[in-house]
Amino acid sequence: MASSSGTKDEVGPPRSLSRRITTAPSMVDLADDNAAVDSELVPSSLASIAPILRVANEIEKDNPRVAYLCRFDAFEKAHRMDPTSSGRGVRQFKTYLLHRLQREEEETNPRLAKNDPREIQKYYQIFYEKNIRDGQYTKKPEEMAKIYQIATVLYDVLRTVVPSSKVDDETQRYAKDVEEKKEQYEHYNILPLYAVGVKPAIMELPEIKAALRAIRNVENLPIFQMPEEKERQVNDILEWLALRFGFQKGNVANQREHLILLLANMDARKKNLQDYEQLDSNTVQKLMDNIFKNYQSWCKYLHCTPNLECPLGDRRQQSQLLYIGLYLLIWGEASNIRFMPECICYIFHRMANDMYGSLFGNVQHVTGDTYQIAPQGDETFLRDVVTPIYEVMLKEVKRNKNGKASHSAWRNYDDLNEYFWTEKCFKLGWPMDRKADFFIHSDVIKPGHKANDPAVGKRKPKTNFVEMRTFLHLYRSFDRMWIFFILALQAMIIIAWHQRISNVFLDEDVVRSVLSIFITAAVLNFLRASLDIILSFNAWRSLKFNQILRYLLKFIVAAFWLVVMPVTYSRSVDNPTGIIRFFSSLGADWQSQSLYDYCVAIYLIPNILAALIFLFPFLRRTMERSNWHIISILMWWAQPKLYVGRGMHEDMFTLLKYTLFWITLLISKLAFSYYVEILPLIGPTMTIMDISVVNYDWHEIFPKARHNIFVVIAIWTPIVLVYFTDTQIWYAIFSTVIGGIYGAFSHLGEIRTLGMLRARFDSIPSAFSKRLVPYSKEDIRRHQRDDTLERINIAKFSQMWNEFILSLRNEDLINHREKNLLLVPYSSSDVSVVQWPPFLLASKIPIALDMAKDFKEREDADLFRKIKNDDFMYFAIIECYETLRDMLLALLLDDGERKIIWQICHEVETSIQQRRFLREFNMSGMPLLSDKLDKFLDLLMADYEDAQLYRSQIINKLQDIIEIIVQDVMKNAHEVLEKDDKKELKFEKVNIDLLQSRSWMEKVVRLHLLLTVKESAINVPMNLEARRRITFFANSLFMTMPSAPKVRNMLSFSVLTPYYREPVLYSTEELNKENEDGITTLFYLQKIYPDEWKNYLERIQDPKLDKDRSEMDRQWVSYRGQTLARTVRGMMYYRETLELQCFLDFADDNAIFGGYRAIDINHRDYRTLKEQAQALADLKFTYVVSCQVYGAQKKSSDAQDRSCYANILNLMLTYPSLRVAYIDEREETVSGKPEKVYYSVLVKGGEKLDEEIYRIKLPGPPTEIGEGKPENQNHAIIFTRGEALQTIDMNQDNYFEEAFKMRNVLEEFLKTHSGQRTPTILGLREHIFTGSVSSLAWFMSNQETSFVTIGQRILANPLRVRFHYGHPDIFDRIFHLTRGGISKASKTINLSEDIFSGYNSTLRRGYVTHHEYIQVGKGRDVGMNQISLFEAKVANGNGEQTLSRDVYRLGRRFDFYRMMSFYFTTVGFYFSSMVTVLTVYMFLYGRAYLVLSGLERRILDDPSVRQSKAIEEALATQSFFQLGLLLVLPMVMEIGLERGFRSAIGDFIVMQLQLASVFFTFQLGTKAHYYGRTLLHGGSKYRATGRGFVVFHAKFADNYRMYSRSHFVKGLELLLLLIIYEVYGHSYRSSSLYYFITFSMWFLVASWLFAPFVFNPSGFEWQKTVDDWTDWKRWMGNRGGIGIAHDKSWESWWNEEQEHLKFTNVRGRVLEIILAFRFFIYQYGIVYQLKISHGHKEILVYGLSWFVMATVLLLLKMVSMGRRKFGTDFQLMFRILKALLFLGFVSVMTVLFVVGGLAVSDLFAAILAFMPTGWALILIAQACRPCLKGIGLWDSVMELSRAYEAIMGLIIFMPVVVLSWFPFVSEFQTRLLFNQAFSRGLQISMILEGKKDKTSST
Repeated sequence: MASSSGTKDEVGPPRSLSRRITTAPSMVDLADDNAAVDSELVPSSLASIAPILRVANEIEKDNPRVAYLCRFDAFEKAHRMDPTSSGRGVRQFKTYLLHRLQREEEETNPRLAKNDPREIQKYYQIFYEKNIRDGQYTKKPEEMAKIYQIATVLYDVLRTVVPSSKVDDETQRYAKDVEEKKEQYEHYNILPLYAVGVKPAIMELPEIKAALRAIRNVENLPIFQMPEEKERQVNDILEWLALRFGFQKGNVANQREHLILLLANMDARKKNLQDYEQLDSNTVQKLMDNIFKNYQSWCKYLHCTPNLECPLGDRRQQSQLLYIGLYLLIWGEASNIRFMPECICYIFHRMANDMYGSLFGNVQHVTGDTYQIAPQGDETFLRDVVTPIYEVMLKEVKRNKNGKASHSAWRNYDDLNEYFWTEKCFKLGWPMDRKADFFIHSDVIKPGHKANDPAVGKRKPKTNFVEMRTFLHLYRSFDRMWIFFILALQAMIIIAWHQRISNVFLDEDVVRSVLSIFITAAVLNFLRASLDIILSFNAWRSLKFNQILRYLLKFIVAAFWLVVMPVTYSRSVDNPTGIIRFFSSLGADWQSQSLYDYCVAIYLIPNILAALIFLFPFLRRTMERSNWHIISILMWWAQPKLYVGRGMHEDMFTLLKYTLFWITLLISKLAFSYYVEILPLIGPTMTIMDISVVNYDWHEIFPKARHNIFVVIAIWTPIVLVYFTDTQIWYAIFSTVIGGIYGAFSHLGEIRTLGMLRARFDSIPSAFSKRLVPYSKEDIRRHQRDDTLERINIAKFSQMWNEFILSLRNEDLINHREKNLLLVPYSSSDVSVVQWPPFLLASKIPIALDMAKDFKEREDADLFRKIKNDDFMYFAIIECYETLRDMLLALLLDDGERKIIWQICHEVETSIQQRRFLREFNMSGMPLLSDKLDKFLDLLMADYEDAQLYRSQIINKLQDIIEIIVQDVMKNAHEVLEKDDKKELKFEKVNIDLLQSRSWMEKVVRLHLLLTVKESAINVPMNLEARRRITFFANSLFMTMPSAPKVRNMLSFSVLTPYYREPVLYSTEELNKENEDGITTLFYLQKIYPDEWKNYLERIQDPKLDKDRSEMDRQWVSYRGQTLARTVRGMMYYRETLELQCFLDFADDNAIFGGYRAIDINHRDYRTLKEQAQALADLKFTYVVSCQVYGAQKKSSDAQDRSCYANILNLMLTYPSLRVAYIDEREETVSGKPEKVYYSVLVKGGEKLDEEIYRIKLPGPPTEIGEGKPENQNHAIIFTRGEALQTIDMNQDNYFEEAFKMRNVLEEFLKTHSGQRTPTILGLREHIFTGSVSSLAWFMSNQETSFVTIGQRILANPLRVRFHYGHPDIFDRIFHLTRGGISKASKTINLSEDIFSGYNSTLRRGYVTHHEYIQVGKGRDVGMNQISLFEAKVANGNGEQTLSRDVYRLGRRFDFYRMMSFYFTTVGFYFSSMVTVLTVYMFLYGRAYLVLSGLERRILDDPSVRQSKAIEEALATQSFFQLGLLLVLPMVMEIGLERGFRSAIGDFIVMQLQLASVFFTFQLGTKAHYYGRTLLHGGSKYRATGRGFVVFHAKFADNYRMYSRSHFVKGLELLLLLIIYEVYGHSYRSSSLYYFITFSMWFLVASWLFAPFVFNPSGFEWQKTVDDWTDWKRWMGNRGGIGIAHDKSWESWWNEEQEHLKFTNVRGRVLEIILAFRFFIYQYGIVYQLKISHGHKEILVYGLSWFVMATVLLLLKMVSMGRRKFGTDFQLMFRILKALLFLGFVSVMTVLFVVGGLAVSDLFAAILAFMPTGWALILIAQACRPCLKGIGLWDSVMELSRAYEAIMGLIIFMPVVVLSWFPFVSEFQTRLLFNQAFSRGLQISMILEGKKDKTSST
C-alpha cells in the first residue's frame, strides 16, 4: 500500500495520476526482460530519480515489495518534476514505469509485515543491522559506499511511505547514524580518504598519510561566518578555498585527490622506505616551482609582482599548499579556459591577492577596505568567472560559421589568450567588470535575429597576428630562406653567364655583377616589410604603439634601401645602359664609384651582428628572456617582444651539429644546382636570345618582344621551380644517411633474427638486470657476499620473461608447445646449472647421444671437450641428468630402491671424475634408454581415470628403464648392485600423488622437451609478430636507457585516450555479417591470421576457461582490429607490469625463487605484498578514456550506441582501475524554464553498473568552441593524475614487455639537456600493426614506420625540430597543464591539433626528445579511400599550419639552420609536393606554348640548342620526388638497419612490383590538391577515415566522387597537354633523358587516372564492373535537391563540390577565374593549326572559332529548352526540331568538307581545342555563381557540367571495362593487392569470389 501520505487505504498510483498520463506504448529499450537497466535510461531532466531506480533493481531479489515502493516513489517524484511530460523522453519513460508499477502492484506482497509502512521500516532496520552495523569493519570502502547509498535512498522512500509520526525510534536512530557517516563512504576514485574500518593498503602508505596530514592542516585559517551566525568548520585547505571562492564540490574532491597524489609521489622519491610523518618542505617547494613557473614568467613579462607571498616559519608550507590548491581548483573548473594559460594566470593573480588578504590581515593593499569572510555558494566561481569568459568565446566562435568563415573574421583561443599578454588585461578589474573592453562584444545582434545566429556589426580586432588565406605566409614566415635561395640563384646565374662569355670564373666584372644581389635583397626585404603591414592589418587596433611604429619604420627603411641600392649600383657600373642608365642619372651628383660598396657594408651590419650573436646562443637566449627595459629596447628592432618564442636557442654543441648538417647539405645542393641545372642551360639560353623569329604559327600577340623572352621564360620556369624544391630531395638523402648512422650507434637491429637471439641469449639476463631491475648498493653488496647475485638476476629475469611469454600465449601469437619451449623455470635451485628456455637447448640431447655413440674407450677427454665447447649442450646434459635423478628419487617410496638410484648416480659421477666413463658405460645403449624415457614421460603427462591401472603402467615403464640402465648401459652393474644386501628389487612402490604438484609436473614437461625436441624448435616461435616482439625486446636491453628506479621512486603517470563513436568490441552480427561477396569478417581474419586462429582454438579448449564462445570470438576479432577494447587491453599492461615490478622490488629471495605466479595469496606476508603492489600500481598509474558521448549512448535508442555503451561498461567491469570521463547533457529547470546543462563526469565500474565519482558543471557545451578531439581531451584531462601523461589514440595497442620499460622512460624527464633543461615531451616509436592486411596497408605501414623511427630520430637529434606527431608521446603533465594543455583546439586552424602542442611546447621553451628502446602499437588506414582521406586530412592540416601564428613565430625566431629544418620537415614538405606537380604543369604548358606558336620548330631545332640536354637533366630530379622515391629512401634505410639490408632490398623490389610508385605518385596528387585548396579557399575539416577491415569493393561512382577534382580532372588536363605535345611537337626525340621525363609524366597521368581502380579489390571483375556502370548511370541521372545525399545524385554532389567557393573571399574567386584562363590556350593555339584555316594568322580566325563555340552552346541550349518545354506536350514538334537541327548540322559539315577544306583530323583537333574552353567557362561560371543565378543561366551551366562529367567518367571507365573483359587481369590484380596474405598461405581469390569453405571451423 504505497502512497505519499502513507495511509493504509491507498494502494498503487492514485487514480487521478493514472488518468492524467495518457497510455502510450512503452519505450522500445525498456522491455520487461531488460528492466534491470531502467535506471540507466532515465531522461536527463529526471536524472535525480536514477539512484532510486538503481536501489530498486539492487534490492529486487531481496524484497520485491520494497523495490516496488522505491519505483513508486521514483514515479511520484518524476511526476512532480515534470507534471506535463514536456521533457524529452519523459512521457515514454513515465508510461513504461506506470505499466510496470501496475503489474508489480498485483504481483508483490509484503513479506516482513502486514502493510507497506511496516514492511519498509522492517526491511530498513534489517538492512542496517546486517550491512552497516555488522559490516563496517569487515567490508571494503567501495562496498560500504554502495551500502550507504542504498540506505540513504531507502530512508528517503520510507519517509514518503510512512507518516513522520509512525517512524520508529530505532529507524530514526539508524537513519541519523547513516546521515552522519555517509560522507565517509562516498564512491571514490583512487583514495578512499574518509574510509573507516577496513582501510585499503594505499591509505596505509606513509607518503599518502604525510600528504593527507599536510593538506588537513587548517590551523590559523580564518573561520567562516554562516548566515545563522554559526561558525563553519573545514576539514582541509581545499574545503576552505571552496568556501572562500565558491568552487564546486566535485571539483574540490577531484583536486583534493589530485594534490595528495602529486605530493605523495614527489615526496616518496626523496625518502627512505621507513615510516615518516611530515612532508618534506622541498617537495612542496618543488611542486610550487613547477606549477607557478609560467605564472612567475608572466608576472615578470608584465612587470608585476607575483602574488605568491609565503610567511617564513610554520605557516610557510600551509601557504604554499593554499596557493597550489587555489591554482588547481581554478584549472579544474576552468573548462575551455584551460586552453588559455595566461587567462588562468590572470584569474589566479587576482584570486591569490584576495586570498592573501583573507589570510594575513583585514586590509587590502590598495583600497584599504576590510575583507569580509562570508562563504561563497557552490557555483560562484563558475558563474562569476568562467561563464562570462566562456560566453565571449561562444560569441566569437559563432562568427566562424562552422569553419566556413575566414580566420580573420573571428578571434580564436590564441587571440583571446594573447589579450592577457598586455597590461591592458588589468583593466578588467576584480571582480571582473562586465563592461570592460574584453566582454563588450562590439557586435550587435540585429532585432529579428535569433540568439544563435552569427553576430553582425563591427568586429573586435585580432590579437598580434592575423591568419589570412594566402600563399604569402610561406614567404613571410620563412623569408630568410627564400631570400637566401633567390640571391644564390641570381649569383649562380650571373657567374655562369660570365663563365660562358669569358671562361673566367671570377674576375672584377663578375664580382661587380654579383654584388647586384643586394638590390634583389633590398626588393625582397621591402616585400617582407610590406607583407608584415598588409597581413597584420586586421590586428593593428590591438597592437601596442611601439609594435606599429616598428612595422612602419621597417617599411620606411626597406623603401629607403629599395631606392638607394639601385641608384648607387648604377653609378658604379661603367657605360650603363637601359634601366641602369635611368638609375645612374638619378644619382648623377654622387661622384664616388665606391658608394655602392659602402651602402652594401652598411646594409650588411645587422646581418653581421645577427651572425655574431648566432655564434653565442647563450647570449641571445639571455637577451631574449630578459625583461629589462634597456634590453627590450635593444632587441625591439630585431624582433617584437612576445610572451612566447623567447630564448629558444640551443646550446653550442647542438647548434654546431645541425649547422654542420645544413652547411654540408646546402653546399651539395648549390653545387648540383649550378653544374646540373643552371650552367648547362646558359649556353642554349644565349643562343635562343640571339635567334630572330619573324614567322609564327599563330597570331602573335607580342611580336615586338625582344630576345625571345617568352621562350626563355617557358624553358627556365620549370628549372627554377625544381631549384626551389630539390632541397627537399637533398634533405631526404642526408637525413636518411645521418639517421641510419645514428640508428646504428643506438644499437638498433643488433638482434633481428632468431639466430642472433639464440647467440646472445646468455647475456640477456644480465642486460635485463642492468637496465630493468633497480638495485641499491646494499642489495648488490649483500648478494655478492653470498654469491646469489647471478641467481637472483636470472630468477628476476625469468619472472618477467615468463609473464611476457604468457602474454604472447594469451594473445594467441604462440601455441602451447611454443609456450613451453620459451618458458624459463622460475627456480634453478634444484639443478647446478642455469636452466635456459628449451628452445635454446633444442636437439642438444639427441645430438649428444649421437656423438657419444661413436666414441671408443679412453676418449673421455675428447667427448667432454666436445660437449663443453657448446655451452647449451653442456647445460642440457647436466640438467637432464640431475632432473631425472631427482624425479626418480622423488617417485620411489622404498629406501632400498632409492639407494640403488644413488649408487648408479655415484658410479656415473665417479667415473666422470676419474676419466673412465666410456670404459664403465656402454654408449650404444643410450638411444634405447632415451626412447624408454620418452615413453615414461609421455605416460606421466597423460590424464588417467583408473589410478590402479595407471600406477601399474608407471611401475612397468620404471622397471624397463632400470633394466636398460643395469643391463645395456652399465658394464659393471652386477658389482655395483651386489654391494646392496637386498637382492629382490621390484620398484613397485611409487608416489603417484606427485603428479598433482604443479612444480613437479613443470619439471616433467621440461625434461620431455629437452629429450624429444629436434631441430624444429630453431624456428620457435613461428608467428612473425611474436618473433618481432621477442627480438625487439631483446635488442632494446642492449640500447642506452636510464636505469630503472624502484616502483615507489618512479614518476607517476596517466594515460588518456579520447574516444567518440569508434568500434569498442565487434558484435556477433558484425563478425558474421557477409559482404557483397558472401565473406564475413571472421572468415577473412581466419584466413589473414591462420596461425593465430589455430592457436586460439587450442587455447579455448582449456576446461578452466569458463567463458561464452561467441564472446571470446568477438574478443579475438576485436583484438585484431582498431578497437577501443584492444587499446584498453594494451594500456592495462602498464598496471600488470607495475604489480610484477612491485613483487620483484619487495619480495624476499624465497618468494622470487618460488615464482610470481606460484606465491600463496593466503599466506599473510604474500597477501600484504600483493595488496601493497596493487596500492603502488594505483598510486603510480591512472588510465582515463574520454568517451565524450558515453552519457548519450547510455540513454540512446540506437542499437549501435547501446552496444557501445554496453561494451564500455563491460571494459570498466573487466578492468576495475579503468576510468571513463564523459560530457553529460541534462535538462534542468532554471527560473521555470527548461535549460540544457553540461557536466564533466568521471565514472568507474561498480558491481554491475558504473558508479559516478565526480561531476563538475560546465559553463556550456565544451565541444562547440573548438575542434572535437582536443576538446574531448581537455574536458577529461582534469581527471588524470601524476607527473607524466601519455596520450594514446583509440587505434593503438601496447605490449606487456614494452610496458615493463615505462619506468625507465619516465626517468628521461629527470635528465637535464642543453642549458639545464629537462624534457617536456618524450617521443616514442610506434610499430604499425596493420601492415599485413594488403599491399596498400604494407606501403602505408612502411612509410609510417620510417617516419616514426628514422624520421623522428633525425628531427630530435641533431636537427632539434621534433614536435608532437599524434600519439604515443609522453608529456610532462605539470608543464603542459600550466601552459595550455596537450593540444590546441581553435576551430579549423588547429585541425592537426597534435603538432600544435609540440609547437606550443617549443615556443614556451620546452624540450622534445625521441626514444627508440620502447615502442607502442598503432593502427593505420588500410584501404585506398581510407588512406586518401587520411592524406587529405593531413594536407588540410598542413595548409592551416602554414597560416598559423605558431609556424610564423617558429619560422621567424629559430636561427637560420633550425628554421630550415623546421620548414622542410613540416609545411615545406607539402609545399614542395605541390610545386612538384606545378613543375609538371609549367613544363607541359611551356612546351604547349612552344609547339603551338611554332617557336619550337624555329628555335629548338637550332643545332646548338638541340645538343643540350640541360632541361631534361634538370627536370630528372623532380621525377624522383614525383615517383615517391623520397619516401622510399628512409624506408629502405630503416628496414636495412632493423632487419638487414638484404631484406630491405628485397622489400624494395617487391614494393615496386606491387606498384608502390603508382601509389606514392597518386598520393602526391592528394597532398598537392588539398594543401593548395586549403591555402586558396579553406574548407579544411576533420575527415573520419574509418578503421574497419577493408575487404570490400568500392563502386566506380564512389571513386569518381572522391577523386574527380583532386586527380581525374588534373590527370585529364595533363593527358591533353601530353597529346598536344606529341601531336604538334617537332622537337628531337633521341635523348634517353627526354624519354625518362615524358615517361614520368605519362606515368603520373596513368597513376592519377587509374590507381583507384588498380588498388580496388575486385576492380577488374566483369560482374562488378557491370554493376558499377549501372550504379554510375543512375547516379548521374538522378536530380538533386534539398535533403538528397551526394551519393544519391550527381547534382547534390556537384553542388557540394563547390562548397569552398561559396565561402571563399573575393581574392579566392579572382584567383580561381585567373587559373581557369589557362584552358583558353588550347583553342587559341589549335585553331591556327587546323587545315581549314589555310595558314591564316589573323585574329579573325580566333574570333570565328568563338562564333563556332557560341553556336554549339546555343544549339545545345535550344535542345535542352525544347526538351523541357515541348518534350511532353508537343512531342512531334520537338522531334521535328531535332531532325531539322540534325539536317542543318549535316549540311554545314558537308559544305565545310567540300568547300572549306575541312579535314577529318580537324575534327579531332577541334575536340582538343574546344573541350578545354567549355571546361574553362564552367569553372568561371562556378566562381561567378551568384551572378549567373541572378540572370537565370545557372541551370544551363549545370547541364553543361553534367555532360562534361559524363564524358570524363566514360574516358576513365573505358579502360577499366576493357581490362575487366580479360579474366587474368582480375587474378593478377588480386595477387598484386594481397601478396602479403598469399605469402601467409591465404587463398584470397577464394575470399574475394565468395567461394566460402563451408568446412572451415567457425
